[in-house]
Amino acid sequence: MESKPKASAKKDPKNQSADEAGGNIDKVRDILFGGQMRDYDRRFSRFEERLANETAELKEDLRKRLAALEQFVKQELAALSDRLKAEHDERVVAVKELTRETRDSAKAFEKKTGQLDDQLEKLQKELRKQILDLHKRLSDDLREKTDEVLARLTQEADDLRHDKTDRATLAALLNEMALRLSTDPPAGADNGRKG
Repeated sequence: MESKPKASAKKDPKNQSADEAGGNIDKVRDILFGGQMRDYDRRFSRFEERLANETAELKEDLRKRLAALEQFVKQELAALSDRLKAEHDERVVAVKELTRETRDSAKAFEKKTGQLDDQLEKLQKELRKQILDLHKRLSDDLREKTDEVLARLTQEADDLRHDKTDRATLAALLNEMALRLSTDPPAGADNGRKG
């Protein structure tokens, strides 16, 4: 260590002797411990310099690592954001597609229902027409059969009237026969019975 500057001559004598005594102590100290102190000063200076260098290196390394970490976090966040956006877009597209498919299915269902209603109405009309036609045919057949039966009955009745004698004619015939039988028979008729 360097010795302290000596006090100026203007100081009072008491202080001057104290300063001289202090200066002497410094000289004695410098003689006894001067080499070691200078060695310690050099070591401390080198230590401080090395500590400052290592601190600067640590700061630089830490700054680089933090920058790399920040860059990595930014990249990961960007990738995550891109993935989320892509997934969101996919879901939006899927929802739109599903909505479109649902709408198309509803339209197809309505169209099919309308077609089925039309077919059902057409079938009902055809069935009604067939029933009416069948009713008319059956009515015509029944009328025809009834007419045939009535005609046959009328014919049979006419035939019976024509071919067979009626009661009055039969009664008259039987009366005439009874009268003839009750009167005398002719002579030739008896002979014929006996023979």
